Amino acid sequence: MLVLAQVFAGLAALVHVYIFVLESFAWNTPRGRATFATTPEQAASSADLAYNQGFYNLFLAVMSATGIVMLAVGVTGPGAALVFAGAGSMVLAAVVLVTRNRAMARAAAVQGVAPLIAIVALTVALVG
Repeated sequence: MLVLAQVFAGLAALVHVYIFVLESFAWNTPRGRATFATTPEQAASSADLAYNQGFYNLFLAVMSATGIVMLAVGVTGPGAALVFAGAGSMVLAAVVLVTRNRAMARAAAVQGVAPLIAIVALTVALVG
């Protein structure tokens, strides 16, 4: 179960690195606007916020990745804490997204399912 937790935490981290790139560097591009369903005007007026938010996503990915590495080398307590914090924040952000706008359910699922599986698998690995 520990390996399963690490794999899904890693997938979640990769998704959040991709979100970081979209929000921080591709926000004003046709791809970024299509992904987030914004007009050129909306994208331009929210670019600073998106840039900052993208870095939050990167920090969650780095936190989770650091935890994965620590778990892999046997530093279980701190590694698990980092995975729980990073993946837990990802799941909660997905919940916030879908509760604010139900049309974002697909995006919330992309953002939140892998870290949720990681949390469940890590919990089972540690308790079992």
